Amino acid sequence: MNRSQLPELQYITAIANLASILQHGILSNRRAKPFNPVSIALAGVQDIRARTSVPGGLALHDYVNLYLCARNPMLYKRLDQHQDICVLRVSTAVLDLPGVVITDGNAASKYCAFLPSPSGLARVDHELVFAEWWTDPNEIQYYRKSTAKCAEVLVPQHVSSVYLLGVRVSSDQSAAAVRVATPDIDVVVDGHLFFR
Repeated sequence: MNRSQLPELQYITAIANLASILQHGILSNRRAKPFNPVSIALAGVQDIRARTSVPGGLALHDYVNLYLCARNPMLYKRLDQHQDICVLRVSTAVLDLPGVVITDGNAASKYCAFLPSPSGLARVDHELVFAEWWTDPNEIQYYRKSTAKCAEVLVPQHVSSVYLLGVRVSSDQSAAAVRVATPDIDVVVDGHLFFR
């Protein structure tokens, strides 16, 4: 993948967390705990991530995990909660921050590579990350595609709110909720992103 193919990075969160994010930035799992954020994470995946460390870096829960494409298996598993979820649009300028790591798949996978940023983008498969679907009748190919679809950019500790470009939501109802919580942020209704 070339950097020019990446218009933004994306962070999936509950709309209820937006006010805190605008005040404190997007925080790593560990740094966010004192603020009691509303979690939409999958418990089993978080258990794996809690035991994972980035080679030569920090524990995975000490990074903010941004997706290259949030229209992925994680968001699909929260389909029934789409009205309460938003996707933050984050500037690709974070790729140049110190200590940032790129993964070519879900960081909780045993088979993903942890790569330096921004050069590691070259190892990410653009076609798989931005594919419409990750399904495949072949179990091995399905795992490969679904893992690649969740490629991540890992930013140590926090992403300042200055890097936020706006918010994507699934519906007009969600957009209205965002505007009440954070009236100054740009909101885009993007049903496709949320499998609508």
